Amino acid sequence: KWTKIGVPSCWELQGFGTYQYGITFYGKAFPEGIADEKGMYKYEFEVPEKFRGQQVNLVFEASMTDTEVKVNGRKVGSKHQGAFYRFSYNVTDFLKYGKKNLLEVTVSKESENASVNLAERRADYWNFGGIFRPVFLEVKPAVNLRHIVIDAQMDGSFRANCYTNISNDGMSVRAQISDSKGKKLAETTVPVKAGGDWTSIQLNVSNPALWTAETPNLYKAQFSLLDKNGKVLHNETETFGFRTIEVRESDGLYVNGVRINVRGVNRHSFRPESGRTLSKAKNIEDVLLMKDMNMNSVRLSHYPADPEFLEACDSLGLYVMDELGGWHGKYDTPTGVRLIEGMIERDVNHPSIIWWSNGNEKGWNTELDGEFHKYDPQKRPVIHPQGNFSGFETMHYRSYGESQNYMRLPEIFMPTEFLHGLYDGGHGAGLYDYWEMMRKHPRCIGGFLWVLADEGVKRVDMDGFIDNQGNFGADGIVGPHHEKEGSYYTIKQLWSPVQIMDTSVDRQFDGKLSVENRYDYLNLNTCRFLWKQVKFPLATDVPNAGTKVVKQGEVQGSDIAAHSAGILDLKTTILPDADALFVTAVDKYGHELWRWTFPIDKLNQVKEELSPLSGKATYTETDNDLTVKANNRTFVFSKKDGQLKGV
Repeated sequence: KWTKIGVPSCWELQGFGTYQYGITFYGKAFPEGIADEKGMYKYEFEVPEKFRGQQVNLVFEASMTDTEVKVNGRKVGSKHQGAFYRFSYNVTDFLKYGKKNLLEVTVSKESENASVNLAERRADYWNFGGIFRPVFLEVKPAVNLRHIVIDAQMDGSFRANCYTNISNDGMSVRAQISDSKGKKLAETTVPVKAGGDWTSIQLNVSNPALWTAETPNLYKAQFSLLDKNGKVLHNETETFGFRTIEVRESDGLYVNGVRINVRGVNRHSFRPESGRTLSKAKNIEDVLLMKDMNMNSVRLSHYPADPEFLEACDSLGLYVMDELGGWHGKYDTPTGVRLIEGMIERDVNHPSIIWWSNGNEKGWNTELDGEFHKYDPQKRPVIHPQGNFSGFETMHYRSYGESQNYMRLPEIFMPTEFLHGLYDGGHGAGLYDYWEMMRKHPRCIGGFLWVLADEGVKRVDMDGFIDNQGNFGADGIVGPHHEKEGSYYTIKQLWSPVQIMDTSVDRQFDGKLSVENRYDYLNLNTCRFLWKQVKFPLATDVPNAGTKVVKQGEVQGSDIAAHSAGILDLKTTILPDADALFVTAVDKYGHELWRWTFPIDKLNQVKEELSPLSGKATYTETDNDLTVKANNRTFVFSKKDGQLKGV
């Protein structure tokens, strides 16, 4: 019988079908059998009369996986194969205007194409079924701008290829560039070549504010298609950033002439209650989580993300590796050619995208390597994750010593997965040693941790039990609901672009700290430093006595360029009753980079040092002194300043 289901959604989370993890390793896939399910959808919708005479496209952001579509009982086009990609049909002639229309969709969880199943479904993640991203009507004028591709470089040069859906003599395209405040900076009008369906536009903006992960400056370009009389037929607006990507052989990846340091993580589109279906708010939440850990990069493992996720990376600042599907299997060439075109056509204008990825861990179809640049005038580097390709060595999960050996190769070392986070056992425990080696090596530019969050799905068939499929899905820095575990804080500390190098302060502290500015672009003077001298409660204090702030202040960061070191002066001295100094670095956007805690009570420090000497250590206090007896020796300290008075 027919019933109702939310769209978009993964149907397992709505109580339909079978939960199934992509693979049980090494030839034991699906011992219970493959969940070869089909979902049939139908939906009535009205099309207003005002849409008549325009082009109406029926757009699916993504559907898992083979999808057949009918409108008013008529098949609108060929079956779509490939789960994570936008596809659309021109349904202008299929619709009844001013009346109700019937949309019928059949979705097969397994593809008829074996290569699609190998690339997408025999993988180390949950398999879901259903229309899991939005479906909508796109309405354009009958003559319209079909597609726009932008290439905007750091020198302010701007080029756009504008494609029309049909060719009419005398048409032209007007382009206007404006800044984030709406101020118009440049404009031109270029004719569409006679008999052609596209034109190339070139403009220049003087001294543009450049896009980087640290400075995500965005601009808008409005394109107007004009008829031979100058009448506007269609308007489209694209958001973009000025930036230049360059791979320097045996050296590094340069963005706007600066060698960047990649502090990245792999990321699934996932939530326990909704599977792969995410709202705009959830996509933004993921970007904010990464930024809070001081990350600057993300790999879309192992499929393209929602458009809203890329928009958040553009505006908040993350370098993105956009990935064609493929875990260990790969698409056949005809399928891959089609999916690459769709992926890049959707994503090409996002300034956050720095790399394209052709699959994962030998899930590369090398016949497809040349396809990416056909649709990308920026010629962004194409990566083979866990492979050596296009100047990048990206091998996964090498030991500390093996990593050193890989760095001796001529290629740029950038592991697209390292320090697997199973049960929070890898990231925090190993990151410091790896990171000190990686960030200092001349041929390493950083890498991508595995993985952001546990893939624990809420089983509606098991009373809400969070299922990680044993060890397979429990490999995130944070939990399935983004519960913060120990590694979260370790990564935030070690990847802070501001590092205070002092490990302690004493009562003679003059306010000066040694700092390193590990930003790639920003001066330290873009940050603020908040400091507090605090007194901790004693066991004898009243219940619930909190930490008391005895003095506090704020200073601007010193004039220290990116990739440099210097002195930060807090302009304070330590008060006699202060137990600790807190120093918090805050970036130009108000984000807390990290808070350092420096104990300054030498008395307590000496107690900790002496107490392991003997199980019979004793302490005696007077109004002025503390006497410690340990290992047949007696130590006398001043309680006023913690100084040793005698032995």
